[in-house]
Amino acid sequence: MRSDPLVEKDNFDFRPAWWLRNGHSQTLWRKVAGSQQVRHRRQRIELSDGDFIDLDWCDEVEVENSESIILIVHGLCGCSESSYVLALQKLLAANRVASVAMNLRGCSGEMNRKARTYHSGVSDDLDAVITELHKHHPDKNLIVVAYSLGANVLLKWLGEVGNQSIVSKAVAVSTPFTLHLCSQAMLSGFSRIYGRYFTKRLLRGLKNKIAHFKNQDDGEQLEPLLALGDITTISSIWEFDERVTAPLHGFSGAVDYYSQCSSIGFLPAIETKTLLIQSSDDPMIPTPALPGAEHLSPAIEYELLDRGGHVGFVNAESNPWLEHRLLRYILSD
Repeated sequence: MRSDPLVEKDNFDFRPAWWLRNGHSQTLWRKVAGSQQVRHRRQRIELSDGDFIDLDWCDEVEVENSESIILIVHGLCGCSESSYVLALQKLLAANRVASVAMNLRGCSGEMNRKARTYHSGVSDDLDAVITELHKHHPDKNLIVVAYSLGANVLLKWLGEVGNQSIVSKAVAVSTPFTLHLCSQAMLSGFSRIYGRYFTKRLLRGLKNKIAHFKNQDDGEQLEPLLALGDITTISSIWEFDERVTAPLHGFSGAVDYYSQCSSIGFLPAIETKTLLIQSSDDPMIPTPALPGAEHLSPAIEYELLDRGGHVGFVNAESNPWLEHRLLRYILSD
């Protein structure tokens, strides 16, 4: 293996489908192409603050018959039913590898119990899930695959735990390494479409949460939400993070949140074998937001492709490139 962790993009033989030649089409295809069907079995993990995390196991593989457990973490406004999660779980099941998808707080289809929710830096929630999985399956190799926002959370956690990690390998796909640059990217050009989409989804979820706690007459959880003021005027991801994410989670503002939670600052401390898969034409992650060789620890292998969009990497062949690349890495020594 090369000593340089930045592997040349020409090595990966990814050829985008001819009808998906740019980053936007690659990104959007995952949304419109439909999802595979996976039979799930739900497990709930109770958290120390009184909230919970729901996990969805692929029920097509018996954990006892698998050497490894693959924990999958979704991205912003995603869940265990996101197409990229299901596609990976389906391929893993076909290869008799056990997998479980983590739903971040409030993303499992059931309202969480606290005013706080998930964001790009919730490594404490990921730590709770990993600890619980290791507790009940200590003899299994635990491997984490995470996408987008979830990938940022994963890399932050890996940097925080350093050589104390109980994960054997990790993969981060389409990571927003430098949050403030990614937030800015969705304020202009065609990428504003993504920013508006996510902002609307986040605001809808917040409004539903406020209505839920009103119906429950839960003043303790309702108070910090009402203190956010008139959220109907929020029109961008940056503004949502400034006026909602930051005050709900103890940051002084969006700049403070981005500074403390951007995974680029945690990469040098990672000691777990980790693969980064990224595309230069990702419409949500501008090139200046990507790490350079100086950011990467010796444990990191970085595959930067010319094309692939954001959690896209859709080729024309019957075997989906991204899922098979992940499978090869998972099964490798």
